[in-house]
Amino acid sequence: MSNTESFEDVVKTRREENFAEFSSETHGLLGRFHHALHTTPALVPLIVLVSAIAVFGIALGSKFFSPFALTLILQQVQIVGVLAAAQSLVILTAGIDLSVGALAVLSSVIMGQMTFRYGIPPFLAVVIGLAFGTAIGAVNGWLVSRVKLPPFIVTLGMWQILLAANYLYSANETIRAQDIEADAPFLQFLGTKVQMAGATFTLGVFLMIVLILGLAYALRSTAWGRHVYAVGDDPEAAQLSGVNVHRTLMSVYMVVGFICALAGWVMIGRFGSVSPSATTGVIGNIQSITAVVIGGISLFGGRGSIAGSFFGALIVGVFELGLRMAGADPQWTYLLIGLLIIAAVTVDQWIRKVTA
Repeated sequence: MSNTESFEDVVKTRREENFAEFSSETHGLLGRFHHALHTTPALVPLIVLVSAIAVFGIALGSKFFSPFALTLILQQVQIVGVLAAAQSLVILTAGIDLSVGALAVLSSVIMGQMTFRYGIPPFLAVVIGLAFGTAIGAVNGWLVSRVKLPPFIVTLGMWQILLAANYLYSANETIRAQDIEADAPFLQFLGTKVQMAGATFTLGVFLMIVLILGLAYALRSTAWGRHVYAVGDDPEAAQLSGVNVHRTLMSVYMVVGFICALAGWVMIGRFGSVSPSATTGVIGNIQSITAVVIGGISLFGGRGSIAGSFFGALIVGVFELGLRMAGADPQWTYLLIGLLIIAAVTVDQWIRKVTA
């Protein structure tokens, strides 16, 4: 700019010029694929699920593609699907809950014992079981958010406490399905079967789907959901931006406890009986974590979707049913699921490394 030129003259004559320009990076096919995985974490498990269904469908034909077989998968994963929804919320906050399975079993035992030992109406017994699960979740949340104990330690200890309380309270006695059907059919309500287009569903399956959709909406479209992701991504930054980290963690663990109690009610509908020795109490936590990890939710928190954990549960169900129908050794299921877990974590690390 010469001495005779004013600033306004320069702006007027050069307004069409670009004074600063940011170069747009051409990502290419791999870059676009990575961007899709980063913005849609449920995409990977969805691809794996569709591929698994296609492979088993080609190998087994109409036997696998029958309405009975496909709905059987939903029947088998309804308990794990509900527990995975609960586990997803904790892992999104960069925590983990090892007590989900034991809490589900003890909640079901409480529902049964309240009805048959104390004569409480079944509806009220279910409400008490749901309240108990929520209260245990509040204890976990308080220990994590206020006492600042690691979630792994808190829920590992709670898992042991709930397992012991389960056997002590029930005296290891099973309430038979025939007795429940005769005297308290409401406890089996979620096992009610519905016929649709040649397929058989139970109300427990519909509950699982409604739960997934509800949580997906809450996480995506509410302030609470944004706070959950913020706390999982960086709790200190979330606190500085005005998020009440304690309240968010308390709400998450209380919702998780409530959902686990719902899973206990689903268990009664699925099995018909109330058994304190149900295997869900021991392996339910591992099954839920498996579904969540395969579903693309990051164990480091702050990334993933509830739909992914649902797809992860379905993937496990597809592999279990497909290999069983093919007559394969059940150990192949564990082998393939183990490979999927390692692959899922590897993909998550790749996404985080490239976006860093």
